[in-house]
Amino acid sequence: MVDWYQVAGNVLRAELARQGISYRQLATLLAGIGVSETQRSIANKMSRGSFSFAFFLQCMRALGRMDFRVDLTDIS
Repeated sequence: MVDWYQVAGNVLRAELARQGISYRQLATLLAGIGVSETQRSIANKMSRGSFSFAFFLQCMRALGRMDFRVDLTDIS
């Protein structure tokens, strides 16, 4: 059975790693688009693996990703 929360967390973690962005830096980037999160709150969301799609979209926007593609082919 697929853990979709884990899949979502992996997608966001991969983007952060690809750009070399820490949770602290992400918090600063989010503040730049008017989203109030702390390094700790981001770390908690990521470790729980249960964040909203809205948070995911906010992160992508803060990271400068105006579009993205998620390949679910190998997810089963």
